[in-house]
Order: sequence, then structure tokens, then C-alpha cells
Amino acid sequence: MKLIRLLVVDDHTLFRRGLVALLSLDERFEVTSQAGDIGEALRCVERDRPDLILLDNHLPGVLGVDGIVPLKQAAPGIRILMLTVSENENDLAAALQAGADGYLLKTVELDHLSAYIIKVLAGESVISPEMMTKLVTAFRTKAPAVGEGAATQNGSAQGAPPRDPSGMALLSTREREVLAHIACGDSNKLIARKLDIAETTVKIHVQHILRKLQLSSRVQAAVYAAGQAAD
Repeated sequence: MKLIRLLVVDDHTLFRRGLVALLSLDERFEVTSQAGDIGEALRCVERDRPDLILLDNHLPGVLGVDGIVPLKQAAPGIRILMLTVSENENDLAAALQAGADGYLLKTVELDHLSAYIIKVLAGESVISPEMMTKLVTAFRTKAPAVGEGAATQNGSAQGAPPRDPSGMALLSTREREVLAHIACGDSNKLIARKLDIAETTVKIHVQHILRKLQLSSRVQAAVYAAGQAAD
């Protein structure tokens, strides 16, 4: 199996080296390099061509969110997963706007982090559950600004899908219920428990919701639901 090549970018040497050591224990991953700032990260990307970058936000010089665009320009197709202590909704919105493929807090468990890495490489967007409510709040209050520019790899805004009031009419009553729970940051398992249905049924509803609303991720679905509620 082809190893997943990772670049870890964090200015705290002890944390960075500890994370690298832990990730290296997973036979699916190869940490090709590590960096303490965006300049060093760019050199690593050009030299090692990693598949995914774990990127801290509070870096010396250029912030992590400000380095997302040049990093993706240096290696088109690379995935960037923010891994930070910042629970600020503005940092979250800025990261998604710049094209980050996910936003995780450093409190994440290692096994969950590994799973999130796999999901991001499969084309999914991931957000720490603790940040989902803040994501909704950020786009409720700043939807016009965040919705401008900030193209993702497929040319659409990652965090701010267009509002389409008629889209809700395409959803069944159950799908609207599921969408409301997605907007609250609930996992499929939790939604299944709250609605007293099977988790596989929830997954099917989520797929239908994304298809009908022409969205590509749960993050966009959450933002979409917030936009409808704000109207």
C-alpha cells in the first residue's frame, strides 16, 4: 500500500516532534518532513511533495491561514488540514475561505486524527465537533464577506455555498430534520440516536441532502442550513 506522505508544520518544537513520532507509528503514514514556519514549509513542499499538510495557525511571521494559498499554489492538489489551539470562529472562517480542507483542535485524539487524515484525502471536509456551532455562527454573521472569492480546488467557495431558498423544498421532512442536526454539529451516530433511526439510514439521508442541494460536504451543508435560518 502506498504510504500517505505528511508534512507537519508547527513552531512548537516539542509538540511537533511528539506528533511526528506518534504519526510515524501508523504504518499508513510517512512523515516526509517538518517545518516551523511557512517559508520552511514551502521549501519542504517543493522538495518532498507531501500528500497532506498538518498546519498550525499561530506561526511566526506568516500565519498558517495566510500560508494556505501559497502552499496550494506550490503543490496543486495537496490537502491542508489545520491543527491548532485556536477556537476563534474568525480563524475557522478564514481557514475555510482560504481553501483549508479541514480544521481540527489540538485536543483531538490521535486515532481520530488519523481517521480525519484519511477522510480528507478521500475528498471530505472535516471540522472538530466543538467548532461546528462556531462555524454556523461565523457564516451567519459574515456570510457576504466569506462568500466572496476563496475558491476551492473545484472552483467553488469551500465554506459558503450559495443560498437557494427553493433548495429546501427539494428535501423531505426527514431530510430537513437531519440537516438541522448537521448544522448543530451532530455526528451520524448522534443523529441516529436522536431520531431513533439506523446510522446507515442517516448516511443515506446525508447523501441525498448533499445531492439535492448540490453541495460537496457536511461543512457546506451546515453553512447552507445556517444561511436559510438567517434569512
